Amino acid sequence: MKKSTILIALLLLGATVFESFTSNYHRTSPVHFKTIKVDGLDVFYREAGDPSKPTILLLHGFPSSSHMYRDLIDDLSANYHLVAPDYPGFGQSSMPGTEAYDYTFDNLALTVYHFTEALGLKKFSLYLQDYGGPVGFRIATQHPEQIQALIVQNANAYNEGLGDALKPLVAYIQDPNEVTVQPVKNFMTLAGTQWQYTVGAEDVSRINPDSYITDQYYLDRPGNLDIQLALVRNYGSNLPLYSVWQDYFRKYQPATLVISGKNDPLFTAPGAEAFKKDIKNAQISLLNGGHFVLEEKHREAAALIEAFLAGKGIR
Repeated sequence: MKKSTILIALLLLGATVFESFTSNYHRTSPVHFKTIKVDGLDVFYREAGDPSKPTILLLHGFPSSSHMYRDLIDDLSANYHLVAPDYPGFGQSSMPGTEAYDYTFDNLALTVYHFTEALGLKKFSLYLQDYGGPVGFRIATQHPEQIQALIVQNANAYNEGLGDALKPLVAYIQDPNEVTVQPVKNFMTLAGTQWQYTVGAEDVSRINPDSYITDQYYLDRPGNLDIQLALVRNYGSNLPLYSVWQDYFRKYQPATLVISGKNDPLFTAPGAEAFKKDIKNAQISLLNGGHFVLEEKHREAAALIEAFLAGKGIR
């Protein structure tokens, strides 16, 4: 009698464990890889989650693509609708030459906004990393009624966030010539790309080499160097807009979560903390990592995002 009771208990326990496992296994939504025409260009994007749930638009940085969000998309897709496009000249999107497309941050922001219109996105939270900052902040200031929240990760809107590691790029922006361009070109080699991923990392062994090797593949395409240099030269157009973005922060007080990697030498921790100057209830939760902190900390970032958005009623 005791043996049969134990056997039944074990079977029930096994069924419970199996149910829990399968429930967790199917927790995430499948990722779809799509392309849509926007202003005559093919814009590639990753999409996951139920479109009836709140949307998070994930805007990537340099030299990456929507690939940088692959893990975070899986982490969040049970409760949110995730959309991550590649900009023109990046990833799997069209790469027209500099004579055919105006590679400026104004134009990237316009293309991305037209992308949201093509998908019918009416309201969304913005996840901003690196180049995603100047792209997304332009969209937010021009269409504040559509923005539900800002999630800022190693993206900058304050002078104090500009790290010393940016000095070679600043020199080229101020005076583009054969001397100043060379350090910028070095920045776009495999060694430079790998450095961006590994510098400031808590544990370099957790940085997947596939990430920076994939980025480098796209950088090394014929004609892509000219595209990237054009964007570096145009980066100076962002600094005068800092005051415009800060005015937007003060006026609209957008729900804002900052989860930057605190060891980033490009966009530094003081720049992350600075959002509190203009956004009274900004939550600053810096992560122990570098510029591409999601490589190590995507689960921690996802937990912070879910708790923050739920606390703001975005669920």
